[in-house]
Amino acid sequence: MTYSIVARDPSTGELGVAVQSHWFSVGTVVTWAEAGVGAVATQSFAEPAYGPQGLALMRLGVDAQTALGALLAVDDERARRQVAFIDASGRVAVHTGAACIADAGHLTGPGVSVQANMMRDPGVWPAMLDAYQSAHGSLAERLMSALEAGEAAGGDIRGRQSAAMLVVSATSSSQPWRDRLVDLRVDDSLEPVGELRRLLGVHTSYGHMEAAEEREVAGDLEGALAEYETARGLMQGNDEAAFWSALLLADAGRVDEARALFEPIAAREPGWAELLRRLPAAGLLRDAGGVVERLLGGAAAR
Repeated sequence: MTYSIVARDPSTGELGVAVQSHWFSVGTVVTWAEAGVGAVATQSFAEPAYGPQGLALMRLGVDAQTALGALLAVDDERARRQVAFIDASGRVAVHTGAACIADAGHLTGPGVSVQANMMRDPGVWPAMLDAYQSAHGSLAERLMSALEAGEAAGGDIRGRQSAAMLVVSATSSSQPWRDRLVDLRVDDSLEPVGELRRLLGVHTSYGHMEAAEEREVAGDLEGALAEYETARGLMQGNDEAAFWSALLLADAGRVDEARALFEPIAAREPGWAELLRRLPAAGLLRDAGGVVERLLGGAAAR
């Protein structure tokens, strides 16, 4: 009752899985991945145990095909299952049981498997593979393109409800929170693929803000401002990047430029003005020459 993709980026070694379904919170059931190990999609009368058990086998060095075969062999409901594995070397294994509800099927390519069941049209999974293989950019962007193509080709015959994406690093740092490069879920939405696309854009923008902080620590003011500018372009309706960009300008003595950015923010949400007042005490803004009140100015100062 789902369409999904598992893949490995050959240039970075990143592993990922993405899914859409007319089912609540599909990401809590279908999507599994571990850095340096592999990724799993388990669907169609889904048995979530394929996720942790498959990863456990691949963590031991078992290849994707052998790992999937071992789990299918002891599953009395395997005819109803649809499961895909990819291991850290990019080897794929996929099973579409004979009792999966039509339209159902799968296709594989180098380092990728797409699979779907209960689809409106049998062109869904071929469209996904074509989109993934022709897309450019990060693994997350290519996974997103595959989901969008699946939806455009007909998608789930029941409609749409939830979507998810999980991308992990090529190797484990023993810090799983750092290894999850993208971890997004849309649990209930009329347009889950579109919402997942929006969240991926927000995720990307916050990545640019983190890069801006790294540039700032390294003493690269212009590089930091450029990263914030990129983030601002991706975060329509979100003033976070604009606020920290204004703060960076103010701290560099470029108060007029900072005020031009800050005043519209404070007009939309007065809480930003109160936050600004608190920053000097936290050591996050030098208030030399009354910088805070110069930034606040006008209506925001009242």
